[in-house]
Amino acid sequence: MHRVAVLALDGVIPFELGIPQRIFGRARKNGAPAYSVITCAVRAPGPVRTDADFAILLEHGPEALAEADTVVIPASYELGEVYEEGRLTPDLERAMARIRPGTRLVSICTGSWVLAAAGHLDNRPATTHWADAAAFQRMFPAVRVDPDVLFIDDGDVLTSAGVAAGIDLCLHIVRRDHGAAVANDVARRTVVPPHRDGGQAQFVRRPVPEPSLATTTRARAWALAHLHAPIQLRDMAAQESMSVRTFTRRFREEAGISPGQWLTQQRVERARHLLETSALSIDQVARDAGFGTAQSMRQHLQAALGVTPTTYRRTFRAATDA
Repeated sequence: MHRVAVLALDGVIPFELGIPQRIFGRARKNGAPAYSVITCAVRAPGPVRTDADFAILLEHGPEALAEADTVVIPASYELGEVYEEGRLTPDLERAMARIRPGTRLVSICTGSWVLAAAGHLDNRPATTHWADAAAFQRMFPAVRVDPDVLFIDDGDVLTSAGVAAGIDLCLHIVRRDHGAAVANDVARRTVVPPHRDGGQAQFVRRPVPEPSLATTTRARAWALAHLHAPIQLRDMAAQESMSVRTFTRRFREEAGISPGQWLTQQRVERARHLLETSALSIDQVARDAGFGTAQSMRQHLQAALGVTPTTYRRTFRAATDA
């Protein structure tokens, strides 16, 4: 079983601390737990302060990090040296040194500062909460900071944006490890969407739009019902009685990406679902997902997932059938 260790630091945000247990702890593969999750502290047993009006009592210390396959670091509001000087405290440095080479590293929100201070993000892409992105970049100039995304998967190091983006990232990890069916089941149990469109830009404060302005919700719903068919931009705009130019601008404002990018994402998700749960041929999956041809679907899945449809089905259909 894949072992996940969650490192709780003084000042930890309880909501973020609970995300890994909730998402990984709910994942089931062939009816059995897919992960074991342990919450640990730099010093334990003992209490860890939170940013709320209570502390939490942890039994596991930093030795749990040495046994983990994945280490998750949620945000903390009490990382003085890290935030002010870009370096770890001696206790935290010793704890991080216990992590084995090759262990998957994950941060939620400003937990990325700990990974950066430990040198794990040098010359790598990473994200953090949009409000802290500029300071993060100044403190760690070697990190390639992208403030506009919900999370970044760079293989063995993954970083997420603020708070709820930790849910998006943990679901992404479950999806990467065990396929869309397992991740979607966890999302349903948690009552969250299995995948959110767009990036942090959609959550940055901006002037409230006029109430009379229409949204693009109806067009998205219509497109999802017609993914199997060719969809032109003017078709989506017509659902909202907008010009193509106005619709495109409004769509990007609301979803954070262009209509074309959104359609491709939805078709990739439809293809993944069909490859995992049906016995349809590759050609039929491509048609039902709206790619038209197997070659087109192969190109899009290769770009999005790094694998061919056949390889994806071989990897994840077996788990579904078992």
